Amino acid sequence: MEGKKYNNLENVIAGRNSVKEALKSNKSIDSIYISKGSHLNVINEIRIEAKNKGIVVKETDNKKLDYISGNSKHQGVVAIIAAHKYSELEDIFVNANNKGEQPFIIIADGIEDPHNLGAIIRTAECSGAHGVIIPKRRATGLTHVVSKSSAGAIEHIPVTRVSNLSSTIEEIKKRGVWVYGADMNGANWCEQDLIGPVAIVVGSEGNGISRLIREKCDFIISLPINGCINSLNASVAAGIIMYEVCRQRLGILSK
Repeated sequence: MEGKKYNNLENVIAGRNSVKEALKSNKSIDSIYISKGSHLNVINEIRIEAKNKGIVVKETDNKKLDYISGNSKHQGVVAIIAAHKYSELEDIFVNANNKGEQPFIIIADGIEDPHNLGAIIRTAECSGAHGVIIPKRRATGLTHVVSKSSAGAIEHIPVTRVSNLSSTIEEIKKRGVWVYGADMNGANWCEQDLIGPVAIVVGSEGNGISRLIREKCDFIISLPINGCINSLNASVAAGIIMYEVCRQRLGILSK
């Protein structure tokens, strides 16, 4: 479990005053866990400050808080420090512009496994993508497990965390980006023209792309499944499609 991994890393801040000071100092906080049902004034102040800063706050029981904090005196609140600072959406477009390339964006819709997200970020950086977009809710953030799984790629590619993935997709479409969703019952992935400005949406491990996000996509593309298992691991599927974009952009011909 990821909570156990927190205990071996210096990325946990436990205790009301410690978390308050971390918020004041503008540390890059990935998320804050608060004891379920707690309405102490200091806890409410932390909730409000976190909301103002756009930090995800999750309510949980004290047993999990004990586990995440390594049984330290957490006083009902634990903050998890992000392994890297999140970028702004504009940073992705600036990255593409600085390289003189059409935007190539990866959108991870609800990836909850930090190993999968890390692998997606790693492949995105290697295949020449200009940035990765993830949602704040119901998805993993830039934890230290993600950082390790990315093999350091989070240091080299912008990762943007957004409150509303649907509206973000609308925004990038207005900027000329064509959005391709990787899902079932779509067109053949290798028959699409992916040289222009593109965003590839990869869905969660269990449910794939959410209905609303699927409806926002311009195209749905699929990989063939010839075995008994009806789906691929999210990071594997993402990697295949990312390298199809890379192949087309480099002009490498298939034989």
